[in-house]
Amino acid sequence: MAYEFSKIEKKWRERWEATGLYCSQIDPNRSKHYALTMLPYTSGDLHIGHWYAIVPSDVRARYMRMKGHNVLFPIGFDAFGLPAENAAIQRGIHPAKWTLDNVERMRGQLKIMGAMFDWTREATTCLPEYYRWTQWLFLKFYANDLAYREKAPVDWCPKCNTTLAREQVWGEDRHCERCDTPVIKKDLDQWLFRITRYAEELLDFAEIEWPDRVKAMQENWIGRSEGVEFEMRVKNSDASFRVFTTRPDTIWGMSFAVLAPEHPLVDEITSPEQREAVKAYCVKAERQSEIERLSVDKEQDGVFTGAYAINPMNNADVPIYIADYVLLQYGTGAIMAVPAHDERDFDFAKKYGLSIPVVIAPDDWDGEALTQPYTGEGCMVNSGQFDGLFSQEGKNAVADDLESQDIGERKINYRLHDWLISRQRYWGCPIPIIYCDTCGIVPVPARDLPVMLPDDAEFLPTGESPLKYHKGFLNTTCPECGTSAQRETDTMDTFMCSSWYQYRYLSPHYDAGPFDPHEGEYWLPVDQYTGGIEHATMHLLYTRFFTKAMRDMDLVSDDEPMTRLFNQGIILGEDHEKMSKSRGSNVVNPDDLIVQYGIDSIRAYLIFLSRWEQGGPWNSSSLEGVPRFLNRVWRLVVENDSLTKGTPTQESQDDLRRLTHQTIRKVSEDFETFGFNTALAALMTFSNGLSVAQNTPVVHTDAWKEAIQTLILLLAPVTPHLSEELWSRIGGEYSVHQQNWPEWDENLARPASIEMPVQVNGKVRARMEVEVDAGHEEIESLALDQPNVKAHVQDQDPKKIIVIPNRLVNIVV
Repeated sequence: MAYEFSKIEKKWRERWEATGLYCSQIDPNRSKHYALTMLPYTSGDLHIGHWYAIVPSDVRARYMRMKGHNVLFPIGFDAFGLPAENAAIQRGIHPAKWTLDNVERMRGQLKIMGAMFDWTREATTCLPEYYRWTQWLFLKFYANDLAYREKAPVDWCPKCNTTLAREQVWGEDRHCERCDTPVIKKDLDQWLFRITRYAEELLDFAEIEWPDRVKAMQENWIGRSEGVEFEMRVKNSDASFRVFTTRPDTIWGMSFAVLAPEHPLVDEITSPEQREAVKAYCVKAERQSEIERLSVDKEQDGVFTGAYAINPMNNADVPIYIADYVLLQYGTGAIMAVPAHDERDFDFAKKYGLSIPVVIAPDDWDGEALTQPYTGEGCMVNSGQFDGLFSQEGKNAVADDLESQDIGERKINYRLHDWLISRQRYWGCPIPIIYCDTCGIVPVPARDLPVMLPDDAEFLPTGESPLKYHKGFLNTTCPECGTSAQRETDTMDTFMCSSWYQYRYLSPHYDAGPFDPHEGEYWLPVDQYTGGIEHATMHLLYTRFFTKAMRDMDLVSDDEPMTRLFNQGIILGEDHEKMSKSRGSNVVNPDDLIVQYGIDSIRAYLIFLSRWEQGGPWNSSSLEGVPRFLNRVWRLVVENDSLTKGTPTQESQDDLRRLTHQTIRKVSEDFETFGFNTALAALMTFSNGLSVAQNTPVVHTDAWKEAIQTLILLLAPVTPHLSEELWSRIGGEYSVHQQNWPEWDENLARPASIEMPVQVNGKVRARMEVEVDAGHEEIESLALDQPNVKAHVQDQDPKKIIVIPNRLVNIVV
């Protein structure tokens, strides 16, 4: 009987849905496991990259269910955002229609995938039922002084007519990641979240098992540094500015100071002679990206303002420059420049002929000028009363002196900025704020949520948000004084919606709060999260911030949103390039493959392709081997030759049981570490062994029955449809996905023999196969009988023979 995958897969998907097999319920008597894969963006048809992100995550969730956990594995759609709005405008349709049509299509494609999603918990971020609570959370943040509004320079895309987060500005020419238009700076009133308030806590990863690479990226993004901030007065002026340094032991080496071109003091202190040059430099700096400005490979340049500051430690005049490697939003927007002990300052001083005084002596310093900057620690010199102190002691002593003179204070700085959430676009969650001439900024009362997006918005050819011109949306009444007022027309960054979606999944139709606290008490936090590492410094940082803020508002009790995180790699085209619709031919369409090979073949190939975290190129020729493997499994179960005659030997049964239990252990250990590719390789080896045994009398034994049951159960997370069909054909109780994961017998799982290295005086001279249960005397005899060992021992009597069972032998002569 042929393996008709299309009929089998359809049959079991319908059965699973009809019986609610994957609907998760609270069960206090079982350990819970909340599995979560990053929700897909509603960009249109699913491609094989979506499959590569979701299928292994589903394999893991299914495995955890069979291990006895009560598993919740929900799915939903990230549906707001500029891409959807732009696509809808280009097509002349409303963003809501374009998005919800995509949701409908993607939902169908996700269901075909065979994942154990609990569809009763689906959440879509663009629906009022969801964004009502996004707005509610905004109001909670506002009430707790975590949301605020201020005018700030922002990156602005003139084509998309919206602000961009710094992560959305790409390339050396600073272009919009969505439309490639050059980005400009623009001052706007913006809404921000005080993520910086949680900077220190976000550096604490003690409670989570996340990849080291993600933690390092977040640490670098937050950019914590300890130092001293002190005041510098401008000579012949009442003006002053503050600088921050992590090396107060080098203050005497300051030979110039640098302000960011955007610093508000620049215009005030610039001399008439330097004004034109300074203005031109500021315009040039404005067009550069932060990455460009901070690049260590970039040749440093700047312009003298014509003004001088006074070094507070020695009263020396210090020329003030502007330079693009100083950024207004980092620290104070001004630095003290110590060229002898900083590479960028050294290059700058060399270029402009500025002095380079040495104040930290290298170990071998001869008192002469340095040819290269010395950035390490050492003995303080040319530093007044602090001469002779070593750097660490000097740092503390100088900091004490600055604080005693009330000139400065110890401080911790962070590179992290507050999170700018304002977007000047239509297709986003409206910010629930009203502006009243009498009352000022007024939050929309919770009873009036959600603030709905108008369906009849008219999109302008300029791309501007139509909310600014929609009178029905814009004009409202102040809830405090009852007079005419206007709504905020900005919408929220889409990362706002995805920062808390894991909570809404718990009860997507709950109308008394963002989620049912009873569900939260049982399911939270997420036990296993999977997704791409490209979200390390955006979504993954924002969702941690959200959880900590919600904890402080008594909405949740956990410190972290997800206990464990796994980052999958990227599946590439056969040309070894990232799959892209713009490339056309390198995008793999799963719909065509399903017709030809079946869903389970695609699932199995995706986990066999490579280790999940590594990713790799799609290979159509390699795919052909997976259907052959699944057909072999089918024949082993369905077409077993029961006419085989003879009496099975005990040895054949023992060998088969040993292979079965070794396979259980191998697959289980690999599933624990997301090593799905090697787990499937072990199952292929297992099936090969069963194919050999199939034509022997062992098929009439319990060992064969155990092996076939084990094969089906181990395959169930990977090939759910095929496994369900085969399980029913051997008389198994519905469903295979409700069965317990097989357990191995340690004695049977051990190999019959192992390879042991044989050393002579500590150096490996041979390797030999030894039975696991061999005794010391037998192992010693075998070791001494190895030809290469004999050559090194010759006629000497060993002083000692050290045997470490199942590890090694060392012969001492």
